[in-house]
Amino acid sequence: MHMDGELDTPTGTGSRATPLAGWSLVIPLKPLVLAKSRLAPTAGDSLRPRLALAFAQDTVAAALACPAVRDVAVVTDDHTAGGALAALGARIVPDVPGGGLNAALSHGVLAVRQGRPGAAVAALNADLPALRPLELARVLAYAGGFPRAFLADAAGIGTTLLSAAGGVELRPGFGGSSRSRHSASGAVEIPLDGVDSVRQDVDTGIDLAAALALGVGPCTAARLEPGIPVGDH
Repeated sequence: MHMDGELDTPTGTGSRATPLAGWSLVIPLKPLVLAKSRLAPTAGDSLRPRLALAFAQDTVAAALACPAVRDVAVVTDDHTAGGALAALGARIVPDVPGGGLNAALSHGVLAVRQGRPGAAVAALNADLPALRPLELARVLAYAGGFPRAFLADAAGIGTTLLSAAGGVELRPGFGGSSRSRHSASGAVEIPLDGVDSVRQDVDTGIDLAAALALGVGPCTAARLEPGIPVGDH
């Protein structure tokens, strides 16, 4: 049981394991027209891109409100998303490699560390609409005790966050069964309970229902028109 604001670390040292200069988060985002294709049966093709943007807006806003986070870089070539997320305070990094999710993340880390060579970085999914700043702070505090660490998603198959200490290569392996991939790469799994909002990414209607049960951010809530069924697909 943890009180609000209590941070967990492997040594019980509170927030001292969090890098003093703060974490730089790197968030990848596909072009909105391509994003969240598995939500189409639930939301339709007209709402789906708008939901993808709303998820990203709520994710970025919560990340920037996290006391452990120094800044957020979003890797995307989508001009609409870039403008909306820059307005929240995110740095927009063009997806120059154009080689998929992991190439985008590596490029984003490089961009961050060109300006701050010793930055501790964490890759974070863009589809965490229920994200809570203090739960993210707990995850990052624990991650700060290891060279690389990761948080499994709610399904226990994928990954929602992967961290790398300053001077350590991120080596992202997102996509599909990334939990086992990141574990095999030597990253330490973060075993915390009570951080459901950091685990609950949204790919399907069932995922969206779970996020709604946790309580989504204002952008996602505003996009969900009354009467849209969720949780059936």
